[in-house]
Amino acid sequence: MVPQSCAAKMAAAMERSLIEICGFERETASRFRDVTVNLGKAPSPGGVKYPDSAGGFYYEESGKLLSVTSNRFIYWSTSGDTVQLVEQSLDTNLLNNAVRLKILHCSLLPGGVHIQETLNNVIILIVTSQSIHCMVLPHPSRMYRSDLVTELQMQSIFTDVGKLRLQDPAHSYLLSGALGVPTACPSTSAAWLSHQGEAHFALASASGGIMVVTLPPHDSQGTVSVVELKQSSVMQRLAGWMPTAIRGDQSPSDLALSLAVRHLEDDTFIFALCQDHKLRMWSYKEQLCLMVADMLDYLPVGRGEVKSSPGQGHRLRLSFSASTGLCIGVYLGLPKRGQFCLLQLVATENNRYSLDHISTVFSTQETLVDFSLTSTDIWALWMDDDNQTVVKYINFEHNVAGLWNQVFVQPLPEEEVHFGIDQDPRIYKRGTERFLDLSWDALRKEVTLAVENELQSSVTEYEFSQEEYRQLQVEFWSKFYACCLQYQEALSTPLGLHINMATSMVCIIRKGFVSYLLPCFAVDHLYLSADEYLFSEDETPVAEDPEMGRDVLQLVLCLRLVSECVQGDMAYEMEKALEHLLSPERAAEQVLDSLDNVIEDIQNKLQDIRNPTAAMAVLLREMDLETDTEAGTEGLDTGRSLSVRISLSQLYGSSVAVSVVCQAVCQVTMTRALFCRDLLILQQLYLRLGDNVNFNTHHADANLQHLSVLELSDSPAMAPSQTGMTLKPHLFYQNVARKAIVSQIFSQQDAQSAQAPLHWPQMVSSVITLLCQLLWPSNPGFRFPECLMGNCQYTQLQEYVRLLGPWCQVNVGSCRFILGQCYLATGEGHKALSCFQQAATEVEKEDFLMRLVGAENDEAGATAPRLQYYNKVLRLLEDVGLPELVIQLATLAISEAVNDTRSQAALWTRIFKHHLDLGHNSQAYEALIQNPDPSRQLDCLRQLVVVLCERSQLQHLVQFSYVNLHDEVVGIIESRARAVDLLSHNYYELLYAFHINRHNYRKAGTVMFEYGMRLGREVRTLHGLQKQVNCYLAALNCLRLIRPAYAWIIQPSPGAVYERPGTSPKRNHDGEFAAASGSRQIEILELKDLEKEYTLARSRLTLAQHDQSSAAIAGSASAAEMVALLVQAGLFDTALSLSQTFKLPLTPVFEGLTYKCIKLQYGGEQTQNEAWNWLAANQLSTIITTKESRFVAATIFAHVTL
Repeated sequence: MVPQSCAAKMAAAMERSLIEICGFERETASRFRDVTVNLGKAPSPGGVKYPDSAGGFYYEESGKLLSVTSNRFIYWSTSGDTVQLVEQSLDTNLLNNAVRLKILHCSLLPGGVHIQETLNNVIILIVTSQSIHCMVLPHPSRMYRSDLVTELQMQSIFTDVGKLRLQDPAHSYLLSGALGVPTACPSTSAAWLSHQGEAHFALASASGGIMVVTLPPHDSQGTVSVVELKQSSVMQRLAGWMPTAIRGDQSPSDLALSLAVRHLEDDTFIFALCQDHKLRMWSYKEQLCLMVADMLDYLPVGRGEVKSSPGQGHRLRLSFSASTGLCIGVYLGLPKRGQFCLLQLVATENNRYSLDHISTVFSTQETLVDFSLTSTDIWALWMDDDNQTVVKYINFEHNVAGLWNQVFVQPLPEEEVHFGIDQDPRIYKRGTERFLDLSWDALRKEVTLAVENELQSSVTEYEFSQEEYRQLQVEFWSKFYACCLQYQEALSTPLGLHINMATSMVCIIRKGFVSYLLPCFAVDHLYLSADEYLFSEDETPVAEDPEMGRDVLQLVLCLRLVSECVQGDMAYEMEKALEHLLSPERAAEQVLDSLDNVIEDIQNKLQDIRNPTAAMAVLLREMDLETDTEAGTEGLDTGRSLSVRISLSQLYGSSVAVSVVCQAVCQVTMTRALFCRDLLILQQLYLRLGDNVNFNTHHADANLQHLSVLELSDSPAMAPSQTGMTLKPHLFYQNVARKAIVSQIFSQQDAQSAQAPLHWPQMVSSVITLLCQLLWPSNPGFRFPECLMGNCQYTQLQEYVRLLGPWCQVNVGSCRFILGQCYLATGEGHKALSCFQQAATEVEKEDFLMRLVGAENDEAGATAPRLQYYNKVLRLLEDVGLPELVIQLATLAISEAVNDTRSQAALWTRIFKHHLDLGHNSQAYEALIQNPDPSRQLDCLRQLVVVLCERSQLQHLVQFSYVNLHDEVVGIIESRARAVDLLSHNYYELLYAFHINRHNYRKAGTVMFEYGMRLGREVRTLHGLQKQVNCYLAALNCLRLIRPAYAWIIQPSPGAVYERPGTSPKRNHDGEFAAASGSRQIEILELKDLEKEYTLARSRLTLAQHDQSSAAIAGSASAAEMVALLVQAGLFDTALSLSQTFKLPLTPVFEGLTYKCIKLQYGGEQTQNEAWNWLAANQLSTIITTKESRFVAATIFAHVTL
């Protein structure tokens, strides 16, 4: 653990040093709505051009967790006649939050936007060169009916700004001649809102003095009033001032360069910093100048030189606190130097005021863009000669040395692109067309097409070599890149600072985006600080012992020297070594071989380090993010109120906050990766020098490998995600980590923490640290890879696991499991199976895999975790359709389920199913036989029979031996035969073949006889009768193959179709189970009985063939009924044979035949012709020699009689 004093030093370092994090993301870029205000004013020729400016406003309750304005602010920027207003929240995404207001022919004054809030409204006061404006918008607390806002998105106060008639007199006022000179424009302004709701605008008059224009309250009628603040004659004489007209100056000396306003007690004071270097304080109530102070009095040297020339770059800011009162910050922009004067306003008797000097702070020669004043600090924004942004701050009370604190800003790109003097940024997409809201793919296509078109249009020759074409591509892509750099540089121009006093958040407002200043951690602070800041051990925030502090500082200086040398190809080689999983130590040795020219300088510095091992250990300890438990595991305290829980669930959840936090993690990662790289090289140098230094390079090596993985996790994803956006840690933080992190932060605080202010530097530092711990590969948590998996980032996840593989010993099995899922997604099933098998050994050791198997539905709760894991994997393989791999893994799982019969049965069932699906009938049968569960075995057997029948693979079904399952097979086939349609399925024929194959002819005969019986009852068609005859014939054949003593069968029950196994029990009309019917009498059928049934069936078929319409009737007719039907149809021969078989009287046959003969004898020619139909059915070729029907009938009669 770090000692408390050392922790205090770390906190101090974080307060001293800040780093800029860009809040701009293409996915979250503001979509401005354009609103134009036309006051009817014609453009003025040669109008005044003001520089661009920016500023911000924060809500009074933006630091309160339970407020609707929590972490909410407004920033603005001006350019020409346009002002852009954006409302931003770090907690929720605001809809319609950006508006671009264009006031025609009126240029915005620098700092000409002033925003104030009341209980019900947000008032925006705007000052231009020709007009003033007052926009009244609803306060966020009045836009929602309930204090509990649960939406992920909220409407901004700018939602209905388009409905305002901003050109109406209630919102706008043309200055015209209010400033005394019709064509004059104010040089600077200030504005405020009175307690009565009046909007006051203080404008610096071009003729000197201050003009105050007052608009009436927005909810009442009134007129515009104008008040001019001028010095009285007494004050003029006291100040040594005389009117400009008398002096004849081109510009009055009291022309205000900067204005500021503060309401104190019952009066409003206007402070003006003027060209004559004097600070004047006016009472708006008394309309008197109460104080004049010469700022040159605070110059240490050169007052006379400065006094002779008017001031140009002076700035004025105010700060008020209850403890110190009103503090005035004055920046004097002097030639080749600048300084800040901090003064305190002191009230004396008789309404007199004076200034107490607090401090004077000197600054560098850069061009001041903006500065802000708090109760303790000065924050300043400069641009240096290279157009690089410089931001610093200083405590003006306690900083004796006058050393500004550092802010590490993001530099402009350093890549140099060579292009010609004809470079025009507009060559790519000329015209006014703009592409908004393009996806990355669409933007990539547009860019590629634009560059290619430009290349093609420049080519004049039809043929050129491939190398020439490549050079042209490099040239035009370099031009495009140069254009991008130009635009980026323009958008990165700093315009102003915004400081949220409620949360201590500081922002840099640039032309194209807003960046946020975050605390810099101790190691990062040491590594990034300039040399002049590392001047004593007091600046070492990681070491408590002074000697250790000196060693750490010297070590950091050595690291910086190494960093300056390891550039270009050497840095690239080091990165490639990590990417290709080579030894970092070996790569460091190779880099060291290239540093021969500076090794001596480094060695000289190393001699000043007394204990390098301890110094390195201190720095590595500060970078160590390993924890014993998973970060963010605490849940939201259910004891908190609903409003607190809802507010915590939204805290830092907006897209802007997500972008800032994740980019901060990326920045920390890259900085520390470079630090570890240089430290590893330095360690190799120590080893090479052979000094008696004992240290282990493993820690720097491990940290470097960890950080290289985190850098990968912030690279663009190669696979598309379901949300359509590039996955960096953004989705992980937003969807997984954020709530866990916030819960952990507030779980460590008491119940009153919800009322404490949201201190941005402290909160964001905790969030970044906990997020880094969640991302740190060696920690037990596994949420980040889970998030990658859930968002289908398969390519990135494979690379993540690849980089972890050789050295990370935490969550090894979990990594193999998710890698297997990646292989499944990319169609590499065998690789996936190998990964799943490797992960199985870690199931009981890793939390992720335990949670994975814990989600399985284990009925008995006794299944081993590894078997539960196999079940999970088997389902994954089944979902993606890999039955061969399912069989392979299930077979492996069976070998580990020796004592678990239930699991074995489930696995054998799975193997059977997939073998059967693949058409591996023999393997499916073997799996069925191996199944130890009789019920599952029977289910599989039933499925085997059905599937093979449907596939018409009856040969396999019949030939299987069915050890100990013979009766079950017969029962299954019988039940299926009795349950399905007779004509569409052939289960009876299958069962017949099954018995024949086993030489069980009696069973075979019984099956075919039952089949014939059902055909007679259910299929009363010609086709059914034909099949019935064949069935009876097959049954006869079976019985004839048996010795006569055994040639018998049992009469099948007529209700066999209903009394099959597996049918639900029958119930009566009361819902009770119906009583089982009494046992029926068993009837034995011998061969002669079957022959009778066959003869009857044959006669039915003969009748149906003679007259198909009679098939339905004949199908259920008895023998006696069939005789009558046959006689009626004229089939006397068949009727005679049937009567003799069943020993029926022949009288009906003779009577029918006699009747036919008599009718034929006395019938006409038509009757005789019709008689040939039935005569032909009885025709006997051996006895019939005539062609007359009556003689044929007589012959048949005689034949039958004999």
